[in-house]
Amino acid sequence: MRGLSSLGNELYTGRRSVQIVGRRRTWFTIALALVVVSVLILAVKGMNLGIEFRGGSQFTVSGAANLDQQPAADVVAELSGEPPRISTVGTDSLRVQTAELTSEETQQLRDGLAEAYGVPAEDVTATFVGPSWGQDVTAKALQGLVIFLVLVSLVMAAYFRTWTMSVAAIVALLHDLVATVGVYALVGFEVTPASVIGFLTILGYSLYDTVVVFDKVRENNADLYTQHRRTYAEGANLAVNQTLVRSINTSVVGLLPVASILFVGAFLLGAGTLRDIALALFVGMLLSTYSSIFIATPLEVTLRERSEPIRRHTRSVLEHRARSRAAAGEGQGGEDVAARTEDLTGVGVVAGHHQGHDAQPRRRKKGRR
Repeated sequence: MRGLSSLGNELYTGRRSVQIVGRRRTWFTIALALVVVSVLILAVKGMNLGIEFRGGSQFTVSGAANLDQQPAADVVAELSGEPPRISTVGTDSLRVQTAELTSEETQQLRDGLAEAYGVPAEDVTATFVGPSWGQDVTAKALQGLVIFLVLVSLVMAAYFRTWTMSVAAIVALLHDLVATVGVYALVGFEVTPASVIGFLTILGYSLYDTVVVFDKVRENNADLYTQHRRTYAEGANLAVNQTLVRSINTSVVGLLPVASILFVGAFLLGAGTLRDIALALFVGMLLSTYSSIFIATPLEVTLRERSEPIRRHTRSVLEHRARSRAAAGEGQGGEDVAARTEDLTGVGVVAGHHQGHDAQPRRRKKGRR
């Protein structure tokens, strides 16, 4: 813990720096590859839509002593040619999902399942879900997503007073959403209303982490044009380093309970709702931490450096730095002067640096007024 605290302090003060913004091409390539792979998985494998979205009949066998799925498959095969979707629920229940059945077929399947698992017919419940309900849920989810993105774009543009941070945050958010859906399709978990809730929940988490980093970027570059110590990209990279340990700690604290829910829901209880929402949250929270550090801020810097004032300032800083180094090499004590010059570039101690014991405020002694 002491090592992590020391690392966080060194990253915050600038004594140690992880070059994130400077290697943005690498992070962009990784993000693009992840999105492309996710899209290909969706195109080839597709989503495993639950009964709420595709419609059909669902049977739940309660109190079964034997949870073997083959008897249920045999009963459905005698009645319908379409293979059913069978899963265990808890420790003594079985769920069987089939295509839409008539009332007569539903009764026959209930009796067949009751006989196959040796339970009373009353312990086999049957429900029917129409596909229109799933279509309504999908339409409302997409509508909510569009409204959310529009409002977030406007609020962030107004808060940060620049459109670049708004666009970068939205791109990072869409990256998290697409990649999470791709992982969901790869694993093959059913897409249920709980899954949709999980997808929408990670939007807020991703946005929160990105806003924290952007706020530090704005703070470090508040007086950008009045100094020649560092460029906009260096100030942004310092901001990412200053919030790096905080982002990791927040992610770990958030992921541990979600991982526990995922493990309990998937392996112990067999609870589909817990499993569905926990997988979306786990993958989304993990990706949002990555995107806020390696995608959002580097992309914002890329967009910001397209403006002429930022370009002029960057050239001015680099020219001033070159002159300072040249002067440091020609004068006496060149190494000491060069070291002090490096500290003024923004890569060394700049924001939040410790100025020594003598610079700290004096405490008044007790009894003195």
